[in-house]
Amino acid sequence: MATILLIAVAVFVLRSTRLPNLLSTNQNTTVLAAEAPTQAAPRPTAVATLPPFVAAKVSRAISRSITLHTDVPDRPRTKVIKYTVQRGDTIFGIAEKFGLKPETILWANYDVLADDPHRLTPGQKLNILPVDGTYYQWHKGDNLTVVAKFFGVKPEDIINYPANNLPPDTDRQHPNIKPGTWLIIPGGHRSFVNWSAPVITRKNPAVAKILGPGFCGEIYEGPVGTGTFIWPTTLHYLSGYDYSPAINHYGIDIAGKLGYPVYAVDSGVVVYAGWNNWGYGNVVVIDHGNGWQSLYAHLSRILVKCGQGVAQGDMIGAIGSTGRSTGPHLHFELMNTKYGRVNPWDFLPGK
Repeated sequence: MATILLIAVAVFVLRSTRLPNLLSTNQNTTVLAAEAPTQAAPRPTAVATLPPFVAAKVSRAISRSITLHTDVPDRPRTKVIKYTVQRGDTIFGIAEKFGLKPETILWANYDVLADDPHRLTPGQKLNILPVDGTYYQWHKGDNLTVVAKFFGVKPEDIINYPANNLPPDTDRQHPNIKPGTWLIIPGGHRSFVNWSAPVITRKNPAVAKILGPGFCGEIYEGPVGTGTFIWPTTLHYLSGYDYSPAINHYGIDIAGKLGYPVYAVDSGVVVYAGWNNWGYGNVVVIDHGNGWQSLYAHLSRILVKCGQGVAQGDMIGAIGSTGRSTGPHLHFELMNTKYGRVNPWDFLPGK
């Protein structure tokens, strides 16, 4: 009886809950799923066919060449080198070749050129300094302070220059430098030794005695110039060195062929006529009586004599190549008692 009662209670509980509805819903869902159309299985997409790969051509590419050595930048030269003078060389040309000032070439080679650019001849061996300056041979008893002052530099400039190989603590007064040692004086300078003719006046022509046998020893009177000048030659252009105090050349080398006439640039009196021992060859000097003198060098012929009066335009000689000369030309100078040796271009008439 009790069992029947428990079953009745269970049935009552089930009917009174939502379980029958849930079961009914699941059943309907199952039916609907069964009735839904079945989708077709997905098919794989066909693989696209691509054209073969072709690398692009590069028309402008930077190629890298193989270098089997390493380029080392040039270092500044510190040693003196030798140069053999070639035909056609000039002081200016040699200086430009080595990046130096022309006066440095002369200062480094006094024993060869004696401060005279006209002494330059093919075959000579020249010292070429690494820097502008002078070259000095040490003598016994020299004082470094005095030597430096003479060349216009400081002792330290000489001591510190690498090629001189001097220790930093070198004694300025009593340096331990072996006599005969050559020292580079960077930035050094000095006055040139003057081999040109001094100012020769008609009142004291004997002053030129040191120049050679062409000097005139007496006092002369004669024509006085106008102070204006004409050209001494028929050609009016250079054939050699120009006026350049930087290389101790205080005249101009005027072109001309052997035997061409040479004229007096102004009236005056001949105060030197003959050979010059210092490289000028046959020379004529005219004193114009107004503070001016004119010099004509390397003549092949001299047509005047000491004390002779000449007028402007008179033929006094002929172009030549006597003395230290590389070819026919006229070395011409103008000198003034007040202004010294002036640039002839400033006083000769235009071309």
